[in-house]
Amino acid sequence: QVQLLESGGGSVQAGESLRLSCAISGTSVSMCLMGWFRQVPGKEREAVAGIDRWGSTGYAESVKGRFTISKDDAKNTLYLEMNSLKVEDTSMYYCAADCPGTADLWGGYLPREFEYTSWGQGTQVTVSS
Repeated sequence: QVQLLESGGGSVQAGESLRLSCAISGTSVSMCLMGWFRQVPGKEREAVAGIDRWGSTGYAESVKGRFTISKDDAKNTLYLEMNSLKVEDTSMYYCAADCPGTADLWGGYLPREFEYTSWGQGTQVTVSS
């Protein structure tokens, strides 16, 4: 059974940075499609970034140039480096996985919610002005 555990959320000022981590157990991150989503109360869950088995990535337009998704196969961990944070980035952030992952993000495709089968519990990110 695939399990995901996020960490690294917190409260920061606008313009600052945070790095989220997602530890995966029950499988190898190298075999999975992995992604980050975010959701604020009353709104739909939004795809933020994705990375396929081969390392190709996709990003939401709102975070391009500021956020970077990466993974460490040896540590079996997914990351989201968030720079130049804005107040509107405030949200609960969720790690997601589809294992084994066959999706190909060549060309910057950003997978949608239904393409993932496992989810973490979330970590809160709050950005204040």
